Amino acid sequence: MLILRSSPASPFGRKVKIAAKITGTYDRFRIEPANTMDPGDTLRQQNPLGKLPALILEDNTVLYDSRVICEHLDSLHVGPSIFPDGAARWPALTLQALADGIMDAGLLLVYEKRYRPEEFWHAPWMEMQQEKVDRALAALEGAPPALPKSPHIGHIALACALGYLDFRFAGRWRDTNTDLTGWLEAFENSVPAFAETAPRD
Repeated sequence: MLILRSSPASPFGRKVKIAAKITGTYDRFRIEPANTMDPGDTLRQQNPLGKLPALILEDNTVLYDSRVICEHLDSLHVGPSIFPDGAARWPALTLQALADGIMDAGLLLVYEKRYRPEEFWHAPWMEMQQEKVDRALAALEGAPPALPKSPHIGHIALACALGYLDFRFAGRWRDTNTDLTGWLEAFENSVPAFAETAPRD
């Protein structure tokens, strides 16, 4: 059986879990919690970067990060791919990159406050990360990506990014992004795995 090293709060781990549920591969792995801040956690041997998620294959090969893991899981099933072929592939991967960037910036904002004393918070750095999030949302608001019956990896990543903003930032993004708010509600209604993988501390 495959082993997924992740945590309940990881948005990138959530992306893998949703992809696994959509592709029907979720039952092929078990989840083992990992603590990125624990020097003694074996995660640092499994992924030298010490980042989540990591997927340990049956021959002990380790795959990381979420983009690689999701594509591997997609290769294990027969059915509609979450990675489109042909010309449709590039918009899907670009949307995934944009959504991953939102999650990266959000994580950096969380870490700045979690791991540095308040007197050492660096306002320009935090503003730069927030601006990344705001620009990404602005690029999508007004024309959210079409949501087909079978979502692709870009849709999954975007839902996880918006879900992370809800989880860690009290959903403040919704105040100025009504179209994206509606998009996320539609995704949640059509993809049960989104609610099933809701993050928690």
